Amino acid sequence: MRISITDYALGAAVAGDLANTSPTVQTTAGEALPTPEALTRFLAGHGLRLDALADGRPPTADDVREVHLLRREARGVVETETEDQAVAGAAVLARRAGLSPVLDRDPSGRWQWHVPTASGASPAEELATLIGVGLLGAVRALGHGRFRACVAPGCRGVFVDTSRGGRRIYCMPDLCGNRLNVANHRARHRLGSAAGRETL
Repeated sequence: MRISITDYALGAAVAGDLANTSPTVQTTAGEALPTPEALTRFLAGHGLRLDALADGRPPTADDVREVHLLRREARGVVETETEDQAVAGAAVLARRAGLSPVLDRDPSGRWQWHVPTASGASPAEELATLIGVGLLGAVRALGHGRFRACVAPGCRGVFVDTSRGGRRIYCMPDLCGNRLNVANHRARHRLGSAAGRETL
């Protein structure tokens, strides 16, 4: 795998999304990555080609267990209290399978920095490097303040806000944001109904 140093958003997104597959976050759904097939879907959902990971072999049950361990590490880096802690943790992940950066031309002929991964690295090692490089890039470009916990009540999700405006507040906006909007709507409806009964 060749990981772009300048395109940190993918690695940062994978860090948060992977952390949020945990049963401690997915309390109603349980383990979101129980099988190699689920891991395959997770990777494909992030545009990661399986033929580019682990020399093209499909994930195994051992790979899933390794990714579960990586998930804890990724969450730990996103939850760090200081920028220095985030950089130190991300650097450990980046070195998992990362080799020395190389400067190559992209299809348009422009020079771009990439971090290649070691041949024979496992999917978890390659994902660790992708996540580490992404988190390092996010710290450099956006700052540690973009490493956040979801504000939805009862949610334990985390994320790195790589949006342009930096105003993201939910780990899964479509799920947590909608859930909170529905709860707020119902609360307003109950208050309105209660106020209507009091005036009768």
